Amino acid sequence: MKKLALLTAAFVFSVAAMAQSKADDVAKFNTEKHDFGKVKQNNPATYYFEIKNVGNKPLVVENASASCGCTVPEKPKEPIMPGKSDKVKVVYNAAALGPINKEITIKFAGIDQPKVVRITGEVVTAEAFDAANSKGAKKQ
Repeated sequence: MKKLALLTAAFVFSVAAMAQSKADDVAKFNTEKHDFGKVKQNNPATYYFEIKNVGNKPLVVENASASCGCTVPEKPKEPIMPGKSDKVKVVYNAAALGPINKEITIKFAGIDQPKVVRITGEVVTAEAFDAANSKGAKKQ
């Protein structure tokens, strides 16, 4: 009898573990990666990741955090109603020269697995930025 109870409990726990929701089950993102391209040093770059609630309950963004202090995400303040969209604002400070490759982790209330989105690009000097943009303007 104990073996049957133990097997039943193990089965229930395994089914419950598989039934846990993932972020992708309740939210659809406009993109999972945004490339800023070339960014002028000390000119912050901003992007808005759009989230659509594809579930049947209000979706609450519990937390949004970045992989470093140079990137600041701002989560929606209100729940996202089913079928509606809202945005997570991400600002990269562009203080350091070099490649941008940062992760933003978005945690939804009641969902165990968070969603990770990414920003990429390259921070260049003002001179290199202006030179790259003047070449692009001449080609047009």
